Amino acid sequence: MRLVTHGESTPASVSRYLLPHETSVIMVRHHPAVLLRPVAEIFGGLIVAGLLSKFLNDNGQGDLLLIVWWAWLLLLIRFVWKVAEWSVDYFVVTNQRMISTHGLITRQVNMLPLSKVTDMRFERSLLGRLLGYGSFITESAGQDQALRQVDYLPYPETLYLEVCQLIFPGKDDDD
Repeated sequence: MRLVTHGESTPASVSRYLLPHETSVIMVRHHPAVLLRPVAEIFGGLIVAGLLSKFLNDNGQGDLLLIVWWAWLLLLIRFVWKVAEWSVDYFVVTNQRMISTHGLITRQVNMLPLSKVTDMRFERSLLGRLLGYGSFITESAGQDQALRQVDYLPYPETLYLEVCQLIFPGKDDDD
């Protein structure tokens, strides 16, 4: 099984970080649940802005009304930014390493060679079980690694088994 989201093609935002002899085995975006908090902020802000609009309009305070809606507009802009960030963030597992890419303006690429992974587990919260996401926590021989925890991964059981198969290949695997 191969979990690559765009058929067999890797987006340019990820492929520029792959070595010529590496092949992408797994490539996923973070689960859309990462956007739950920004969505809740937008709707909560809209409700608060609507209630304050009614109250401020009844009291003739138009200047404060304008400030309330500008504040909600800032929340909306922040939400659009979070969605744009989510759309370019990937978790990639190649035949040699795990890579996590983040960021729109400042690009951050975290990497951990598969050969250095000494322990790995995945966790799922209750909400994660309901919505279908989980977290990977890795330990390596070094004290401080760049890719210790990856949150909001979709289909975590399948990803976990696929990564374990890469770390501990069987006799019959064609690597």
